[in-house]
Amino acid sequence: MDKNRLDALLGGAAEAGKVPGVVAMAADADGVTYTGAFGERELGGGTAMTEDTVFLLASMTKAVGATAAMQLVEKGDLTLDGAASELLPELAEIRVLDGFEGDQPRLRRPRSTVTLRNLLTHTSGFGYEIWNADLARYQEQKGIPGIFSGQRAALQVPLMSDPGTRWEYGTGIDWVGRLVEAASGQRLGHYFREHIFQPLGMTDTAFTMSDDARARLATIHARTPDGQLAPHPLVLEQDPEQQMSGHGLYGTAGDYLRFTRAILNGGELDGKRILQAKTVDLMRQNHIGDLEVPAIESIDPTLSNNVELYPGMSKKWGLSFLINTEETPEGRAAGSLAWAGLANSYYWIDHDKGVTGVYFTQILPFFDPESAPLFQAFEQAVYNG
Repeated sequence: MDKNRLDALLGGAAEAGKVPGVVAMAADADGVTYTGAFGERELGGGTAMTEDTVFLLASMTKAVGATAAMQLVEKGDLTLDGAASELLPELAEIRVLDGFEGDQPRLRRPRSTVTLRNLLTHTSGFGYEIWNADLARYQEQKGIPGIFSGQRAALQVPLMSDPGTRWEYGTGIDWVGRLVEAASGQRLGHYFREHIFQPLGMTDTAFTMSDDARARLATIHARTPDGQLAPHPLVLEQDPEQQMSGHGLYGTAGDYLRFTRAILNGGELDGKRILQAKTVDLMRQNHIGDLEVPAIESIDPTLSNNVELYPGMSKKWGLSFLINTEETPEGRAAGSLAWAGLANSYYWIDHDKGVTGVYFTQILPFFDPESAPLFQAFEQAVYNG
């Protein structure tokens, strides 16, 4: 792999001010093939971005939560298609929001039961206030805290559709974390540490940052209307009531690459196995049938732009990954796995070509017009050698 070419690509973007700082890494089945860190942790702060910089993983937490759940499926402590309310009775009380009558929400019983498979595939009916105006309206009317609050009450919202009928990005995997806690008897962070982070040597990944990790934290930046970048104060609650498996982890690029390498290698890394190979194969399959992953329209432009990945391509969802059904312009093989984090971090796992990569910036809103194309250029350069 041409390290000089990748360094020039990423370093040039940081030097030009397109991103405040960036860390990117890639690997194949034999090991790490590229690492690079450029720019600053905070614009004008004078501290260089380094490979051990700590980032908010945001929705890159979801794959970790799914891995924990699938470990418990392997043990027989969770099932993919049983009613999730058997372990979490409050799920049986959740209703579907069926519009509003004047100012009053109209609620009804769901026509199907929420399962772990629904929660892992974003077909449970749960949404996000960032992308669903009815949900945001309901939360405001009822005084329900936002999902970043870390409060368990943030999960007590209605479904936006009947389970299994529609793909909608949402808080389902936060409920998966609740299931992991109920099935294991452990708080989520303790379970992650014992069953995923320690076996994989992910020493810098946690819901609660150590003092050392906090000292290495990259500042989130916000893109202003004129395209400039300014520091943003977002740091998640460090002792939340509910550790959220949909977005709550902090960690380094190197740690997350160890996780994606384990998935690339069929659930094992450096002699430590976190999933059976057949389980990884199951997670790689399409679990939404004929449903499609649509474009995602934002109602909060401070947090996310509109998102349409690979327009014109059919896109599916595994447990819990985006699946591209055709080879991408960057070179990612059909059937690969991928997703991202709100502050413009991204990863992909390509089993057919034996390649995985991670890319971290800390910029809001999501799908930044400078950072997202830089990630795509990085991925293409990895495939082109």
